[in-house]
Amino acid sequence: MIDDGWESAPTAVDVARAGVSYDWLTSVDDRLFWVESSPAAGSDAVVTWSAGSVAVLPGDGVGSGLHAYGGMPYAVLPSGEVVRVNGESGQLTGVVTMSATAHAYGDLTWSGVELLGVREDAGGDDLVGVEMSSGRLRVLEATDGFLASPRVSRDRLAWVRWDRGVMPWDSSEVWTASYMLDEQPVDPVRVAGGPDESAFQPQWGVDGWLYFMSDRTGWWNPYRWRDGRTEPVAPVEAECATAPWESGYANYAMLPDGRIVMTVQRGPVHELAVVSSGAVARLPVPYTSIKPFLAVVGDRVAVIGSSATRMQEIALVSTDGSGGVEVVRPDADHRFADVSVPQLIQVESGGAQVTAVLYPPSGDGGPAPVIVRPHAGPTYHSDLRLDGEVQFFTSRGFAVADVDYRGSTGYGRAFRKALDGQWGRVDVADCRAVAEVLIDTGRAIPGAVFISGASAGGYTALRAVSEEGPFAMAVARSAIVDPQRWTTTAPRFQRPHAAILASPDSAVRADQIRRPVLLVHGVRDEIVPIGDTAALANGLRGRGLLVGMLTLENVGHYVSGTGLVAALEAELDAYRCVLKDAGLAVPG
Repeated sequence: MIDDGWESAPTAVDVARAGVSYDWLTSVDDRLFWVESSPAAGSDAVVTWSAGSVAVLPGDGVGSGLHAYGGMPYAVLPSGEVVRVNGESGQLTGVVTMSATAHAYGDLTWSGVELLGVREDAGGDDLVGVEMSSGRLRVLEATDGFLASPRVSRDRLAWVRWDRGVMPWDSSEVWTASYMLDEQPVDPVRVAGGPDESAFQPQWGVDGWLYFMSDRTGWWNPYRWRDGRTEPVAPVEAECATAPWESGYANYAMLPDGRIVMTVQRGPVHELAVVSSGAVARLPVPYTSIKPFLAVVGDRVAVIGSSATRMQEIALVSTDGSGGVEVVRPDADHRFADVSVPQLIQVESGGAQVTAVLYPPSGDGGPAPVIVRPHAGPTYHSDLRLDGEVQFFTSRGFAVADVDYRGSTGYGRAFRKALDGQWGRVDVADCRAVAEVLIDTGRAIPGAVFISGASAGGYTALRAVSEEGPFAMAVARSAIVDPQRWTTTAPRFQRPHAAILASPDSAVRADQIRRPVLLVHGVRDEIVPIGDTAALANGLRGRGLLVGMLTLENVGHYVSGTGLVAALEAELDAYRCVLKDAGLAVPG
């Protein structure tokens, strides 16, 4: 355990206040820009750094609703002016008034002559260009599917597209065509991607090649293309890209001398590496989690990093292998006392090796109540970073086990696709296998093992207590209840996700649940509307299995602020009640 600040266990209020987040990091010349989200500020803001000075740019909040989860919400013009998507109205500010009721905007970038971006409506996506002097908008490409990542190099345009019936991490394509300010793109060429290949993140190199990420070998690795010729840049058996939940990720960046710096992910652990002439060399950094927003300043790379003992911070990392790290935006001075440092464990489940991140409780090393947490996604992974919600429970005598069940990213395409048609089955089996190993090895108290998840993780938790197993109770926050119905209620971007993953009997049914359940849901949740959760609560109430239905007013899919305070306190009270009723010791 590491003594890192607060003298007592963090309260739910402490956890909510510590939720500062940094995203959308980019660079222009020697300046850094990013979007900063702080509970104290109340809205997201664009922040800039230059020569050691940090400034919050004036203006309304910033945020994109593109494809439900967002896309690059601002662009920096040559004048230094920042054009942004307003987080409340969805309009482009600093350009021309465009109604948010018809379109969502995002994935903004400056082409050198005009503002490029993607706009979305119910019928599909347009790749658009906006002339700044007049506000004139033109459509460069249109589809009833999806578009992303417009990137220009002189007279060539590159972009990403995928069909409306697939997810971009399953099937997506990189395209290129001619580009001129007053002409439509011509001679389009598909560079990479197809039904069984996920290709994205195009970037033009100073060498004239078009770089991109592809999982054609089973791992997302960098490639480059020119004049019909494709070459691997750095073949490694690891994921060098993040599943594109948002448009505009940058898992790699080009250094001025032609080298490439990129993230390398193996399971929950991220590393930073530099590629030179095909050789991959690890860069020493104090981070185990690195967000997919790399930016170059001179010969250094800017990252948003965190670790099991450090919250998010922005730093400039030397690329010469010296280990030099200059923190330019620290972690807002939030500290947790007695930080629980995790260990990685591997468990065999269904013929696969499943990884879990196990956080021990404060105090002695004996058996403890355990909270098993399937991550949200489900096409995502557990983050190996300091998590205030984890510390809230470990400081009160609980252990927490975050499970990278089959379907998670960070383990290659085959592992990621193992959940297709099996959602609510193999993920549940993997969480159960982790719980049983913890019981068998004396790290968990039988009868005191719980399962808790949000969104897709909430669905896994509900399915886990719909069958016999080691779990004494489930907590489901913003949970998906019926994947089949979710194909019609989910945002346009995610409807194929439910169809690909779900099995015919995938719905959670109140008459099948066998253990108590605490439900938490925001009334304004647009990603998973509250209706199914409310109906499930009514069914569980009639069977005496509803611990509570915590309905959060003015809260969407992501629970934060006062909503998070209420959710954490309700979850802790529920665990303590179950333990007390079972005659077991109540920690904390």
